[in-house]
Amino acid sequence: MTQSELIARLMDRLPGYSPQEVETLLKSMFEGIAHALEAGQRVELRGFGSFFVKHREPRVGCDPRTGANIRLDHRYLPFFRPGKILLDAVN
Repeated sequence: MTQSELIARLMDRLPGYSPQEVETLLKSMFEGIAHALEAGQRVELRGFGSFFVKHREPRVGCDPRTGANIRLDHRYLPFFRPGKILLDAVN
């Protein structure tokens, strides 16, 4: 599903709102999640799942083209863990 398809589905459930208003609402939600993750916070949507950030320590990697060892710096990576209701819906 693309963002435009999601906006179309939300418009079906929210009559009276323009496509621009629904798009603004959706973008605001995504920005809120992103800002919380930037601040190191966890975002939990009950039943759907939770977004959180994991810290990956520095390590030695391998350049696939040359096979040479390269040093990889530490990183912060966003992760998503699905909730029970979402898992049950998918299975």
